Amino acid sequence: MAARDSSIPADDQSGRHGLARLFPAEPPPGPFRRAFFSSPLRGPWLTAVLGTLLLAGVVVVAATGFLSHAAYNPSLGANAIVDPGRDLPLTFDWPTSPSWLYALTQGLHVTIGVATVPLVLAKLWSVIPRLFAWPPVSSPAQAIERLAVALLVSSSVFLFATGIANMQYWYPFGFNFVVAHYWAAVMFVAALAVHLVAKVPVAARAYRTHGVLRPLREDLAGTRPESEDPDGLVPEDPAEPTVTRRGALAFVGAGSLLLVVTTAGQAIGGPARSLAVLAPRRQVTDDGPNGFPVNKTFRGAGVEPGDVKAGVYRLTLRGPAGERTLSREDLLALPQRSASLPIACVEGWSTTQKWTGVPIAALADMVGAAEADEALVESLQPRGVLRQATLSQDQFREPRSLLALKVNGEDLSLDHGFPARIIVPALPGVHNTKWVASIDFGPHA
Repeated sequence: MAARDSSIPADDQSGRHGLARLFPAEPPPGPFRRAFFSSPLRGPWLTAVLGTLLLAGVVVVAATGFLSHAAYNPSLGANAIVDPGRDLPLTFDWPTSPSWLYALTQGLHVTIGVATVPLVLAKLWSVIPRLFAWPPVSSPAQAIERLAVALLVSSSVFLFATGIANMQYWYPFGFNFVVAHYWAAVMFVAALAVHLVAKVPVAARAYRTHGVLRPLREDLAGTRPESEDPDGLVPEDPAEPTVTRRGALAFVGAGSLLLVVTTAGQAIGGPARSLAVLAPRRQVTDDGPNGFPVNKTFRGAGVEPGDVKAGVYRLTLRGPAGERTLSREDLLALPQRSASLPIACVEGWSTTQKWTGVPIAALADMVGAAEADEALVESLQPRGVLRQATLSQDQFREPRSLLALKVNGEDLSLDHGFPARIIVPALPGVHNTKWVASIDFGPHA
């Protein structure tokens, strides 16, 4: 009896079935043939371990990403960047306590996201023979699973690439980053759910067969290809190992640790900030009271210098009792309050400073808006989707929510929002509006 050609699937030898008949029996040359891949490390166990570690990371990244979306309070005013009519019901009233909440969630989102890049690459390496399986699909169920894999891989690559670009303030693409990132995340989560249904049993079987930790105890001489391989990951003609599975995982872990060390300092602060060499906001050249990071500068925002001059600047308050206009001198004459609060930005960096100014609740009381539902804050910045933000009642009535006039005992610099800026506990940095022109208290359509 003639031996079966191992490069041709078994179905082809006995009569092909289902969707497999749509493809040539002979696989194309190159990676579509199993003999192309020879690493003895590949197999269900290694893929299961990498997948488990990666799953833990992406759960944190996905959860904190959707929390960041909720932190913008998209149901208020014009806060929504994603079309409210198409948005998912994932929002809730974002709290103001603890004050470091957004700094924590967004710091984790960016830092863990960057740290999982080596895991993503390693996982793709471990399953690459499966990505070139021949025939590509053999049944409708497998077609759905393969489509989910395609969506999972493409959306994850898109999310990591655009997320890292945003972290570096590099926008070579011609679309809205927030909108695209959000919908890619939704697609990723949906594809991941389908993928888990198909692959959790495979991972569980690999752990039962090989143990969870047993392969980590193998030395180089004992590193052999796995025996059980339902997905064709184990090579037909394996090469001699040059590293153990323990060594391969250690290499991936070292890469993740290196990325954490070189990025996390932007969120942790203190001495760790100097180590964050991959984070553009790790250092500032000015060591004075205003010597902390800034995203949008006074010049970059296009604010007219004449609008912030002494004797010219006016803050307009509107509420049920009418309209009131205050100069900066008027604001300085009001009772002041100081609070040490973090300011955290979507790129992952944060910094805690001591802010001094007038409680926003006191400004609301001046125009009879003690019971107002929300506060619309507008900037002197002439254009841009984030030149205004709407605060909830809980946010502007929070005693530590300030119209800040000073930071660390000195006047705000122009880049940090002089003559006046908003600072609210746990609020995303872009909603802590700078160069405040007006605050309108009340319900807004």
